[in-house]
Amino acid sequence: MVFCVQVVDSRIDGSVTMGNRGMEELIPLVNKLQDAFSTIGQSYNLDLPQIAVVGGQSAGKSSVLENFVGRDFLPRGSGIVTRRPLVLQLVSASTEYAEFLHCRGKLFLDFQEVRQEIEAETTRLTGPNKGLSPVPINLRVYSPHVLNLTLVDLPGITKVPVGDQPADIEYQVRDMIMQFICRENCLVLAVTPANTDLANSDALKLAKDVDPQGQRTIGVITKLDLMDEGTDARHILENRLLPLRRGYIGLVNRSQKDIDGKKGIEAALAAERRFFLTHPAYRHMADRMGTPHLQKVLNQQLTNHIRDSLPAFRSRLQGQLLALDKEVEDYKHFKAHDPERKTKALLLLIQKFSADFEKHIEGSGHLVDTEELSGGARINRIFHERFPFELVKMEFDERELRREISYAIRNIHGIRTGLFTPDQAFEAIVKKQIVKLKGPCVKCVDMVIQELIATVRQCTAMVHIPVLSVCLSLCVSVRPYRQVVEICLVQFAK
Repeated sequence: MVFCVQVVDSRIDGSVTMGNRGMEELIPLVNKLQDAFSTIGQSYNLDLPQIAVVGGQSAGKSSVLENFVGRDFLPRGSGIVTRRPLVLQLVSASTEYAEFLHCRGKLFLDFQEVRQEIEAETTRLTGPNKGLSPVPINLRVYSPHVLNLTLVDLPGITKVPVGDQPADIEYQVRDMIMQFICRENCLVLAVTPANTDLANSDALKLAKDVDPQGQRTIGVITKLDLMDEGTDARHILENRLLPLRRGYIGLVNRSQKDIDGKKGIEAALAAERRFFLTHPAYRHMADRMGTPHLQKVLNQQLTNHIRDSLPAFRSRLQGQLLALDKEVEDYKHFKAHDPERKTKALLLLIQKFSADFEKHIEGSGHLVDTEELSGGARINRIFHERFPFELVKMEFDERELRREISYAIRNIHGIRTGLFTPDQAFEAIVKKQIVKLKGPCVKCVDMVIQELIATVRQCTAMVHIPVLSVCLSLCVSVRPYRQVVEICLVQFAK
């Protein structure tokens, strides 16, 4: 934290005389901060300026990023391929290589190995079942062919689960994307293929939800060469159909046939340039289209965005530093038997326990167990597998039920002959049947309580408070409230 404040202070203090070189150092500065916070696993609620790449599946996001680098290095395939956010930091350098934050010091000269490492690191956290994880992979690429730029590649927007993906995969992807693009300091690179209706663009829809005025959204229209003959996207690229303050840039991607045929990125960029220069609808704007122009625009806009954000960012960073300094100063005068400090420490432990418990139940923990079910997943299994099984085991005599219904109707009518089934008879029969559900329901509740107790003990073991574990286990097991409170008070008094 001290390093971060010192670096930011030095950049801002020298901003008055900042020339081109100083501006070029802004993106590497944010990269250092991003790496520092990723290494310690904390963000300190600081909103770092960045560009998030958003688009549907097969919109061409991977091709755009690979064209920036000039290498094939991203995983490809059907369904959701990007299952963890990829923080891609491009650094202009004289030599070409790649480096991951999770294996710092290991240089990747072969970009096929970069692809394999991304796949392996993704599988390590998410497992092989196409699951998702919000924990990002940090990749830095050094090359003489790139401009300084930082992009966050997010999973493609999907509608239908594939294979053994969860049924709510659409909402999981949306939530992960929203975690990034809802931040005020995040520019949104909305990628939309030209051969689909812009009004149905998932990327622009999400961007509009968080940026209704289009102030921080950059539109990218891909696959212009695949539009139907006689049609073009001129009105879109001229920013007349759905205006954005930062405008739209058109691209031509490599097709799957080009990729399978080993068509190089350099040849693809040359073909893209020829397309814009020769197409009658785009010739007048050819200098404002294509991958090289997009890279320059993103570099310039991200640099300006960081420059504008630095003063407020420094204030937040200094505020965090002062709070940490105060906390450190408090611990210098720590007294082991100070009741106030014991109470504060207990509250902090309980807050940590509460957060861990919620993660275990909701399934939002960073570490995904690939060996067995745990926490909320076990409770889910009880409700959806064990409880129906217990219901199926219930004895049911249809003949006896029909007899009871007949007697109930006749007893309600008395000496009269009714035309309709009386409500009282229906209620009497239903209530009697519901009573039979008590056994399976109570058994289900007991199993859920045992799972909650196990989860409580697991969470309290992580924060090292065994006494609290016992007390909370009693609470979960629905014992008399007064007895639990008395036990807690006696233990905490010690």
